[in-house]
Amino acid sequence: MPIQQPRLWTYSLPVARALLAPFNLLASLGMDIYLPVVPSMPGILGTTPGVIQLTLTLYMIVLGVGQLLFGPLSDRIGRRPVLMCGALLFAGASFALAWTETAWPFLALRLAQAIGASAMLVALFATIRDVYAERPESTVIYSLMNAMLAFVPALAPIAGALIAGGFGWRGIFVALGLPAVAMLAIALPTWHETRPIQRAGSGGSGFLPILRSPAFWAYTCAFGTAMGTFFVFFSTAPRVLMAGAGMSELQFSLAFATVALAMIVTTRFAKSFVARWGIPGSVARGMILLLVGAAMLLAGQLWLEPSFVAFILPMWLVAVGIVVTTAVTANGALQEFSDVAGTAVALHFCIQSLIVGVVGTVFVLVLDGDTAWPLIGYAAAMAIVTLAAIGGLTRRGKAQR
Repeated sequence: MPIQQPRLWTYSLPVARALLAPFNLLASLGMDIYLPVVPSMPGILGTTPGVIQLTLTLYMIVLGVGQLLFGPLSDRIGRRPVLMCGALLFAGASFALAWTETAWPFLALRLAQAIGASAMLVALFATIRDVYAERPESTVIYSLMNAMLAFVPALAPIAGALIAGGFGWRGIFVALGLPAVAMLAIALPTWHETRPIQRAGSGGSGFLPILRSPAFWAYTCAFGTAMGTFFVFFSTAPRVLMAGAGMSELQFSLAFATVALAMIVTTRFAKSFVARWGIPGSVARGMILLLVGAAMLLAGQLWLEPSFVAFILPMWLVAVGIVVTTAVTANGALQEFSDVAGTAVALHFCIQSLIVGVVGTVFVLVLDGDTAWPLIGYAAAMAIVTLAAIGGLTRRGKAQR
């Protein structure tokens, strides 16, 4: 695919969101929409539950680690070819999955699907960095993208169950492939190359300059804190609300969806919040909201029975903190690296995924996952670490002035 010269994006914000959001949505759906049929897949494919678990675990790993390949590649050859090839691979793998009969080809195609999703995500967020880094619309774009990453796990399994009920398990993968093809057709004439022209033909400067940046680490930690808090909530909520509070599956789904709704509503106000508080101020306030939410969860854990009031209401406040934080963390982490935005984006998302997956899982396993303790511990501990990192950046900036 020939490399194009960068062109100015002149799309209105609603049009840009309509062009950007589906690729983010598809990459996330590839993981979560498949969950309702996982228990039946060993029988369907004639394999063990362990092999089917690999189709979930490897998808998540490749989605994060694959970005370390596609980030530098997008800096070298451009965002557009990485996006187009990723979408094509994702669509092809999705359709092939729908017609797979045995386990090992199914696993190989899930890996291919994850590789395509990883490429799409890198190209997507590198393009956002190229186009919106110095524009106020960036807060709206980033908060929407990150809110989608959070609420898709809440809604995708419901969609997957409905599709599987009407069309069988194969329909789930067809439902992933069709919109990928549609978006590819839309993006081909509209997704202009945005890679900075000075990067043409360059071999890149590698990961070390990025990893030496205190701002990169502070804001990547903030992103991992926010998204990890939702991950721990996602991991413990079924056990707390269904096993502990006695909610039905429908009641649980509706309660869970209110947290996603709180995030969506907050997204509409993120631009004004950031304009008033700035990047470090927004992160600091987001962390304070996480700490207050953790304190409310602690009160509910100590003095109330598991319930909507004790577990979900504090999460509304936490949801606001998550959105306020994620609206600015990418700009904060990547602002020094406009010429290697793809590489920086890849590191940013890979490291935060490790924070979320490893640290979040440790809290769930070490503390009692049937209670709010993992959520309280993760949100409070990581928010304190992030506040310390942001405070260090602020002091460093004052000393340099």
